[in-house]
Amino acid sequence: MDSKDPYSRYSDEKLVKQIVADNDTMLFGKLYDRYAQMVYNKCYGFAKSEDEAEDLTQDVFLQLFIKLRTFKGKSKFSTWLYSFTYNFCVNYVNRNKQRKIQDNSVQVENSEYKLTQEVSDESLFEMKTDKLKKAMELIAVEDKSILLLKYQDGASIKELVDLMEIGESAVKMRLKRAKERLLEIYKTLE
Repeated sequence: MDSKDPYSRYSDEKLVKQIVADNDTMLFGKLYDRYAQMVYNKCYGFAKSEDEAEDLTQDVFLQLFIKLRTFKGKSKFSTWLYSFTYNFCVNYVNRNKQRKIQDNSVQVENSEYKLTQEVSDESLFEMKTDKLKKAMELIAVEDKSILLLKYQDGASIKELVDLMEIGESAVKMRLKRAKERLLEIYKTLE
């Protein structure tokens, strides 16, 4: 920590409270420094390129500055920002009509889709990276989001319940269906 910086010892929550009270962009820069890499990494999971991820990161922080006062401190700031970033990215991808058309071009209904089939975590871990990356680009953004949270970021079911603000059984069902759809698309790829 920088001993010359009086804000380096501030908790995230205290820093947010000070930024909101003073509308201070310099303090917001401190928050940016703390979380820019985490936000970029999350955005990169939704972007097609590093440039797009950087643009998304900037957009997230612009919206964050506007919405910062909506943070009520009911969860850790990092958890709230995590959720904020994911929601922003999901909305961004949904707005991108070109991606929607691309997503709709997948012929899932032609394959043998079985809703009751249980997809184990081990079957996901055995997938080939390039093919898996391609399949991740083709599934719905909501499916991609929950899979990235669970398997890339290591979020627990409890954390997913908090982030998504839905019940535990709904999280498990969404996770199960996302894995099934991912596996189904993965099987259609060469």
